Amino acid sequence: MNTINNSDMIHKLEHDGKEILLIGTAHVSRESTELVKETIEAEKPDTVCVELCESRYQSIRQKDKWRDMNIIKVIREKKTFLLLSNLLLASFQKRIADKLDIKPGAEMIAAIETADACDASIHLADRDIRVTLSRTWRVMGLWAKLKVIFQLALSLGNVEEVTEEDVEKMKQEDMLQSLLAEVEKSLPVLRKILIDERDQYLAQKIKDAPGKTIVAVVGAGHVPGIKKYWERETDLEALEIIPPKGKAAGLIKWLIPAMILMLLVFGFFYGGSKAGTDMLTWWVAANGILAGIGAAAALGHPLTILSSILAAPLTSLNPMIAAGWVSGLVEAFANKPKVKDLERLPEDILTVRGFWRNKVTRILLVVVFTNLGSTLGTAVAIPMMVKALQ
Repeated sequence: MNTINNSDMIHKLEHDGKEILLIGTAHVSRESTELVKETIEAEKPDTVCVELCESRYQSIRQKDKWRDMNIIKVIREKKTFLLLSNLLLASFQKRIADKLDIKPGAEMIAAIETADACDASIHLADRDIRVTLSRTWRVMGLWAKLKVIFQLALSLGNVEEVTEEDVEKMKQEDMLQSLLAEVEKSLPVLRKILIDERDQYLAQKIKDAPGKTIVAVVGAGHVPGIKKYWERETDLEALEIIPPKGKAAGLIKWLIPAMILMLLVFGFFYGGSKAGTDMLTWWVAANGILAGIGAAAALGHPLTILSSILAAPLTSLNPMIAAGWVSGLVEAFANKPKVKDLERLPEDILTVRGFWRNKVTRILLVVVFTNLGSTLGTAVAIPMMVKALQ
């Protein structure tokens, strides 16, 4: 390899006869983009590793990939929140990039384009974003999940005060970690999933890359971790598994509906018809009204709001179905997204108004807000039902 020592962003590593230049970048930095391009052109490596997974790589390669989205499939496969989180993350990055007049992920684009020009192979080194988010979601309780939703919503705020100096500070953190910083303080295990696991994954994937000379482009926040795990062998398959829900969580999922049904039976048989009727009324009203408010807050179609009101009291008693899935499917059919909604999605996710205006993201909001309303409805209904027995 040629000697490049003009930046402390470049780190030289070796493994099994391979020479690796590890470049730590800020994901929205003009300086990082230029350094990546210059380094690859100077080194002419066999392989260029990028901190991308297949889905993010394809989104760069195929600019119109949004048009292939099947929103109904997303709802049925229970991936609504994952998609919404991914869109919010993309929005955060793109708005900062627009503020600095550069392309989001420009350093990764530069790495790919320069690798092509130098006839270098491209090696994807990051874990699938959907796996990372799924593993994150699985370890969080309800309160932590609500904090995540709130934190992601705050990311739609103003970025006008962000300067290039602020961006350079971002080199010390992963973008997803930055967004979830407040949640991470109360749930340290998130750091293990968002950073430590990915550091191990990136280190192993870079070591496994083909060729003798390799340039690896990663966020600078991952560099210390990659170097830490460089001498260790990592089981990648173990880090790609989405762990099953804990037995306690699975048990609670069934215990709550069972408890509600027992309360209703107890109310009618031992409290009398008035107590039973009052309890049933509280259950239906609290679930239906709050789920309906959630759908309305997402600006759902009138039929969507009605479906959420009708579905929530029933779906809350069935752990296999969520009210948001019902209202989301109704919204998808009542306000079916058009090609222009898919084409406009990259721009609409840049603003709060755009998230509500675009029919694709509105469906996602309907699902999330309806489920949130139904969950709150259950929390409100239970103490009121107990009170009706007194």
